[in-house]
Amino acid sequence: MKIKFCGAAGTTTGSQHLLEVNGTRILLDCGLYQGRRQDSYEVNCKFPNFDPKEIDVVILSHAHIDHSGNLPNLCKQGFAGNIYTTFATRDLCQIMLADSAHIQEQDTEWLNKDRARDGLPPVEALYLREDAERCLRQFVTIGYERPIPVADGVTLTFYDAGHILGAAQVLLEIADKEDGGKKKRFLFSGDIGRGGNEILRDPATVRDVDFVLMESTYGGREHELPTGATDEFGAILAEALARGGKVLIPAFAVERTQQLLYILNQLFTSGKLRPVPVYVDSPLAVNATEIFRIHPECFNETVYRFLFDQSDPFLFDGLHLIRAVTESKKLNDVTGPCIIISASGMCEAGRIRHHLRNGLDDPRNTVFFVGYCAEHTLGRAIRDGEPVVNIFGKPCRVRATIEGIDSFSGHADHSELLDWFRRITGAKSQVWLVHGEPERSAALQTALRKEHPGEIGIAELGKTVVW
Repeated sequence: MKIKFCGAAGTTTGSQHLLEVNGTRILLDCGLYQGRRQDSYEVNCKFPNFDPKEIDVVILSHAHIDHSGNLPNLCKQGFAGNIYTTFATRDLCQIMLADSAHIQEQDTEWLNKDRARDGLPPVEALYLREDAERCLRQFVTIGYERPIPVADGVTLTFYDAGHILGAAQVLLEIADKEDGGKKKRFLFSGDIGRGGNEILRDPATVRDVDFVLMESTYGGREHELPTGATDEFGAILAEALARGGKVLIPAFAVERTQQLLYILNQLFTSGKLRPVPVYVDSPLAVNATEIFRIHPECFNETVYRFLFDQSDPFLFDGLHLIRAVTESKKLNDVTGPCIIISASGMCEAGRIRHHLRNGLDDPRNTVFFVGYCAEHTLGRAIRDGEPVVNIFGKPCRVRATIEGIDSFSGHADHSELLDWFRRITGAKSQVWLVHGEPERSAALQTALRKEHPGEIGIAELGKTVVW
């Protein structure tokens, strides 16, 4: 058995890990690398660590684009096998991959106009919406804790990761023929949720694990607030709305937006926050909210009971769900306090960039971050206090108030990652850390070594480990 780290090694995006066992090549996740635009295009365009035609099976942990977003390109370049994932992840990928393709088509069109002016040849989009649709035909869906053979001597079981709707930990039970048929249990964490999520169930505990491939996004960092910090969120919103302007909330279209809608519903209903118009300006987020409604199997008990005993947890008076571009543009003319939730959470794509372009220079407005922003993204620049940022290639002054709260993070923090690791039983003789910036992985490695005798390694891009 061996594993090659093909992405999300030394960074938090582009999750791709190639497992080779019994002559079968299994790719865990196939995400897009996200960062500087030109760098991202070059990294995502090709697969330098493997030939897509030689991959036998793909196992997808969840629908976030940094884990799923390069699947259409993989299939376009010759991968013809099954893509195993959960029911909810498949449904989310149907809209998220199409949205990713649409964004790439738009970005390529914009880029080619500049290239034409400079006398340069055009470039192609990474993949088209048709490629995203064709890719979905290769999906095979499985429920949580339903073992299924996926390759020679390899059985797959998904366990709830508590990260986003449908997110899974990936357990592979392997009869390693190169090691005399020895039984081995390999666990890929995917992205681990915090527990106590307003909507989702807590991460499940997996037992008798021999090898662990573990995310390290928040290694060495603790969230400022515990999950369920609804009052703190409401207090920041109330102060922002009192300034008389708009509150712009860059939010991931999937899970974060629905989480916010559920909490706003609770705040308005309880009277803890004065009702104001709320606009969800993201076709993807609107579509994702519809998908959430049809997957109650992922809800925690409170939301499950609310859905069946009371009403829609994501709908309330004053909520406006916007799909049309014309309706989105009208928000520029809205006066008075309101809340605009728009994707993307890192401000790298989507309509949030237009709202920032029109609203950052107004001191009455507030930009309220409720999630993680990776390095080299527009969101990180704004959160870090840059006085001027570039949006659509033009400088924009930042005069709006910048707020942030990370209690809504979908990622377990340092202590929560350690708690997750402790709950896993078994030898855990070898552990590799992925999906983290170098200092984050190093911090988690140091902490794990203090309490665990097994080998704790940090993945290096392109490196192969044999065990």
